[in-house]
Amino acid sequence: MLMTPHETDLIENERLTRRGSLLRLAGLAAAVGGAGARRLDSANAAGPLAVSSGLVRCVLTPELTEGPYYVAGEKLRRDVTEGKPGTSLLLNLTVVNASTCKAVKNASVEIWHCDAGGVYSGSVANNPGTNFLRGVQKTSATGIATFKTIYPGFYQGRAVHIHVKVHVGGSVVHTGQLFFPASLTNVVYKRAPYSAHGTTPDTLNPNDSIFRNGGSKGLLTLKKSGAGYVGSIGMGVHLA
Repeated sequence: MLMTPHETDLIENERLTRRGSLLRLAGLAAAVGGAGARRLDSANAAGPLAVSSGLVRCVLTPELTEGPYYVAGEKLRRDVTEGKPGTSLLLNLTVVNASTCKAVKNASVEIWHCDAGGVYSGSVANNPGTNFLRGVQKTSATGIATFKTIYPGFYQGRAVHIHVKVHVGGSVVHTGQLFFPASLTNVVYKRAPYSAHGTTPDTLNPNDSIFRNGGSKGLLTLKKSGAGYVGSIGMGVHLA
C-alpha cells in the first residue's frame, strides 16, 4: 500500500527522533556570546534555562525529517522561483558552528518546498523534468546563504514549511525544516494564487507532528519588504 507524503514524514521523523540525541543536546552544545566568547563550564549554566535567559547565543539546531521529495544534485543558484507565482520571499539562512558560534563559510545549503498550490517539483513528486523551488547556495564569509523564492503553499497533513539541508566538507551536518507563523500565513493566503488552493492550512504548527519534535527552533523571523517578505534564521550545526 502506498503511503502519503505525510505518513512518510511521520515514519522518517520517528527514526530521526530515536536516533537523534541532537534534540536532547540542543541546550548543551552552546557557547556564551560576548567579546571573550567564553565557554560554559558549569552544567547548571547550560540547557533550556540558559537559552531562555539569553545567556546562550547559539545552540545545536534540531534534526527533522528530510521528507519524501528530496532530490540530490540540485543546481547552484540563488533564484529558485522558475516563474512560479506567489508572494516573494527572500531567505537569509545563516550557518554557525554550535560549539563556537563562529560563522561557517562555504557550506552548501539546499532548500526545497512546494508551490502555492502545494505541489513539489521533480520526478519523485511525479513532475519529471522540473526543478522549481529547489536549489543550492554556498554560505558567504559571514555564513549566510541567500535564496530568492516564494512563500510556500501547503498540502494535506502538514504545516507550512521549507525543507533545508546543510553540507560541510562533503558531509551532511544538518537536515531540517523551516516554519512560518500562522498570523502571517493567514495574511498571505488571502491573496492569489494561494486563495485558490485554500485560505487556511488544514494543519497548524501546534498540530504538526514534525513541528512538535523541535520545529519551534525552525521558526523563521519574517519582515515585510515591498510586496513580499524577508525571512531569516540561524542554524547551529555540529562540525566533526
